[in-house]
Amino acid sequence: MTHSTTPADPRLEVLNLHLWRGDRHLLRGLHFALEPGDALQLLWPNGAGKTSLLRCIAGFLHAEEGTIRWRGVPVDTDRDAFHWEMAYLGHETAMKGDLTALENLRFACALRHGADDAALRIALQTVGLAQLDPLQPARSFSAGQRRRLSLARLSLWGARLWLLDEPASNLDAAGQAVLATLLRDHLAAGGMAILATHASLAVDAGRWQTWGSPVESAA
Repeated sequence: MTHSTTPADPRLEVLNLHLWRGDRHLLRGLHFALEPGDALQLLWPNGAGKTSLLRCIAGFLHAEEGTIRWRGVPVDTDRDAFHWEMAYLGHETAMKGDLTALENLRFACALRHGADDAALRIALQTVGLAQLDPLQPARSFSAGQRRRLSLARLSLWGARLWLLDEPASNLDAAGQAVLATLLRDHLAAGGMAILATHASLAVDAGRWQTWGSPVESAA
């Protein structure tokens, strides 16, 4: 698959976004922009549209009105190019249950750009999974181990924009520290992130914003 050449500096823009779910007007004229090193944390109440916003940006939902631009171009004009630079982590970790941790990472990276096994093992070590039985299938992992494996996959994809829906779910304190480190390194390298969370994450990196209500971004 080929991907179009894009400008050097990425930028995400959400302009006048309106989204209805049934008879509920979830997002009302939402607008914001992210530059390299920016992170936006959404602490909106349950049902306020956190997941819906992430899914709209990712292209899994279509808003009734508004525009989403990546590198100055509406994402609908070249979804493949946008998806190449975007990584979405939802509630489900989307692991292959019959594959081992290393095999899952090998499969996930093959869909993007590939990575040698040395890099995959470093990623497993980074998220605290280096001691797993190398023959253990992912279906036998705990919920926390599956979440850590999804973070290893996220770190290997090389995406500039991370869309993270409750990324700390099922993580203990050590796992949350791993997540914070990955976010810090991602932002320091010029990445961007939007997080939908129910509890605030403390990450000392980049330009970090937290919104407690969708109204804050539509004023």
